[in-house]
Amino acid sequence: MTAPVTAHPVSATVSPQAPAAAGPDPAALLAHARREVLEGGRGLDEAGVLAVLRLPDEYLNEALALAHEVRMRWCGPEVEVEGIISLKTGGCPEDCHFCSQSGKFDSPVRSAWLDVPSLVEAARQTAATGATEFCIVAAVRGPDARLMSQVREGVAAIRAAVEINIACSLGMLTQEQVDELTELGVHRYNHNLETSRSHFPKVVTTHSWEERWETCEMVRAAGMELCCGAILGVGESLEQRAELAAQLAVLEPDEVPLNFLNPRPGTPFGDYPPVEPRDALRAIAAFRLALPRTILRYSGGREITLGDLEAQGMLGGINAVIVGNYLTTLGRPAESDLKMLADLSMPIKSLQATL
Repeated sequence: MTAPVTAHPVSATVSPQAPAAAGPDPAALLAHARREVLEGGRGLDEAGVLAVLRLPDEYLNEALALAHEVRMRWCGPEVEVEGIISLKTGGCPEDCHFCSQSGKFDSPVRSAWLDVPSLVEAARQTAATGATEFCIVAAVRGPDARLMSQVREGVAAIRAAVEINIACSLGMLTQEQVDELTELGVHRYNHNLETSRSHFPKVVTTHSWEERWETCEMVRAAGMELCCGAILGVGESLEQRAELAAQLAVLEPDEVPLNFLNPRPGTPFGDYPPVEPRDALRAIAAFRLALPRTILRYSGGREITLGDLEAQGMLGGINAVIVGNYLTTLGRPAESDLKMLADLSMPIKSLQATL
């Protein structure tokens, strides 16, 4: 892994994501990326990703267009749609500094459990949007016996009532829990690295990056699809953003959700500025060029970060979206995202295509 680097301090006046002026010739860089990624199917290395993150504004549209070509060639035209629901909200013992579900922060989110009938109804509503994936999420360090029992009951009830793939995001797992989720037929497991290894201690102190990595490796080895992504804008430097993309490439997840910080009141990162829109678009292109065959999903924070530029991200390498609301923040109505996909002539992936 790469050696630790010091994060740039976050400031209200100086963006930590501002591209550097110096670096490789942009035209040569994009020509290299076209040969390596588009034609060869080989993702950019860490240095190449960093160079894309530093591209001047006048080359941004070209980078997005190339990333879209890569997505079309190596992933195809279809877009995967997913809905998520929180089975257990708030009261989490971990201190992820961006998250209002932590019980360690004075945030407005309070602990609550969702019953199984409500879980099934949420799955029905998700399937009605055309989504192929429904993810059950719990705010925990890892599942205890009670949570595993509810997941077991919930998965069985959903499978009996709704035709949709079921994913879970339940924190760090033991090998026994991985095996049980596999036996239950859980299609995909989400466990984000969140940020680079070198920056992680500034974002979370109650568990380590290595613990997250271990769960991801167990999930992959068990045969479940692995969903493992990032949250950008948590004080990381551009170098650390590139480091994370390279670490995800080593892990080879099936899906990478890209979250952008939506600063939550009461959390340590509550006063951090949102990622600048052009920096977010540069990141989308860079992650696509690092991960040419991976599902790259629009996730939390895209609404406040990109606003009217969301369609540009869809045309810059994104090929999956979470529709509806997130865990503690409002997303766009599902109808708005579905209209965006229709306007862009992007077909929604069918359930049969994911089986």
